Amino acid sequence: MQVVKEYVQCIDQLGLLPDEYICHHKEGNLVEIEEGATGRRRTVLTFCTNDVLGLVQNPAVQQAALDSIHQYGTSNSSTSALSGRIDLHRQLEQTISEFKHLPHTQLFLNAWMAMQALVDAYCHLAIPAPGFQNTRETLILTDVLNHGCIVSALAHSDTRSGKLFGHSPRVRVRAYRHCDMTDFARKLQRYARPGDRIMVVSDAVFSMDGDIAPLPEMIDILANYEDTVLVMDEAHASGAIGATGRGIYEHFGITPQYAIDRGVNPLIMTTFSKFAASAGAAISSHIKELKPLLDVSPTSIGTISLAPPLAAAAMASIQQVMQHPELVQRLQENTRYLRARLVEHDFLAIGETNVVPVILDSDINPKQFARKLMSEHGIWVSPIWFIAKPRLRITANSLHTKEEIDQLVVALASVRDAMYKTTISA
Repeated sequence: MQVVKEYVQCIDQLGLLPDEYICHHKEGNLVEIEEGATGRRRTVLTFCTNDVLGLVQNPAVQQAALDSIHQYGTSNSSTSALSGRIDLHRQLEQTISEFKHLPHTQLFLNAWMAMQALVDAYCHLAIPAPGFQNTRETLILTDVLNHGCIVSALAHSDTRSGKLFGHSPRVRVRAYRHCDMTDFARKLQRYARPGDRIMVVSDAVFSMDGDIAPLPEMIDILANYEDTVLVMDEAHASGAIGATGRGIYEHFGITPQYAIDRGVNPLIMTTFSKFAASAGAAISSHIKELKPLLDVSPTSIGTISLAPPLAAAAMASIQQVMQHPELVQRLQENTRYLRARLVEHDFLAIGETNVVPVILDSDINPKQFARKLMSEHGIWVSPIWFIAKPRLRITANSLHTKEEIDQLVVALASVRDAMYKTTISA
């Protein structure tokens, strides 16, 4: 452990470790936090939560979670394939299928496990089957800015989970430039071989850039390759884009059936930690045979099933979104207003969604910027300095008021001007 000690001490001295904040109470977008380093407590206005529709404190969602505990207890105490499946899981899967327009849905504990289970199931067919042999290799294309859960699963794609040595046909992973469809088509043409099984994986909304994958163009290109699979990770798309929050297909005015009609197999990963006031994930498909395969993948069969209160909160949240599209409309209105106000104050806000990355001058430290924003103005945003190009990552939600957004932008300008003067004088 000596290397670990020395390394952590080094990155701490370099200022690379994140600041620690502990939440004690939340009401709307006002959060009482404690500074981990000093123990100081204060109430701040948050623009860094992923509770995009404000459903974490929704009474109907909270009551659903409480009711599920009374009926099922706090845990299912087993994996879904053994004795951990409850009727609430079936109801949630049916609700997601209706929401995403794909009839077959499988639940997971989180997105990381969902992606690993999918790769195991698709590339390695999950479990050995005497007498069945697959000789076709798999080609996977991935956007270079895809989320870590995708990157992690693909990094291990050549070996089935739980096995140090794989015996399945080879898996080849190739990256294409971010949302660059010319490069995407070029990489397919270059790397696809006759007989390959082809899977393409992309964020729908990119979590650090706030932009949207060019879905229709991807489908057009993939239609030239037989029986391809297109996976959309809708972690930041569900509840946020599309007229009723159904995600990237609705955003572009189509449904997954459009991809199916073009010969492309659409898969959608829905996660509950953003719009659905819970935790967990699901993969939806029109291929009914995929669901039992996902259920017996090593990741699924070795992991406890989604706890009742988490499943109940997710289902109640999705029902709220389906019943109250005005929540989504309010979020999108706030997003447009925030982005317009940032432009008025000469901030470079990239992307187009409620994930609003603000690129700062190269001389300004985003971590120091966020500290001043909190200490001097009582506003909490996320500084990003170690996993992407330095920036502030601001998230709008449906509970924000225009007055709160104005307060944020004025504070951002004040801190920027003060820090810019400091860097000039230095």
